[in-house]
Amino acid sequence: MTIKVGDTIPDGTLQYVPYDPNEDLQACPRPLPYKIHEKLKGQKVIIFAIPGPFTPTCSEEHVPGFLQAADALHAKGVSDIICLSVIDGFVMNAFGKVSGVKDKIIMAGDGSATFSEALGLTQDLSKGGMGIRSKRFAIIVDDLKVTYVGVEEARGVSVSGAEAVLAKL
Repeated sequence: MTIKVGDTIPDGTLQYVPYDPNEDLQACPRPLPYKIHEKLKGQKVIIFAIPGPFTPTCSEEHVPGFLQAADALHAKGVSDIICLSVIDGFVMNAFGKVSGVKDKIIMAGDGSATFSEALGLTQDLSKGGMGIRSKRFAIIVDDLKVTYVGVEEARGVSVSGAEAVLAKL
């Protein structure tokens, strides 16, 4: 079953490294658990997913779009913006550093695709050597209730992009 508007976001645990302005690019801190229900209860949050860090669309369009829109999203009551990928928290931390997200976006790994599978939003990219990954999507969650789901059906960023999300807030 695919997540839809009106559903409660599934509980799960992602892995992330909290932003540290003094952390060197080459530092390798251990990721911490990000417990979905614990963190999202009572909050309005955006979760957007990228199929792969350091890939062209993710690096050049999807993440930069949310980074540029972060202040506008926060002005609409969004407490956190979470970038999710089916990869480990170490890689997401490195991708966040290189992308310059600082404390504007939480870069979270769903290493075993457990949370993405619970959302019903995985895809098999084995032909391209990437294995099981999340689809490219964006979800608005308000106090654990899903109020928007935008899943890309083709390459590129449209319904999962920052502009589409802003329009739904």
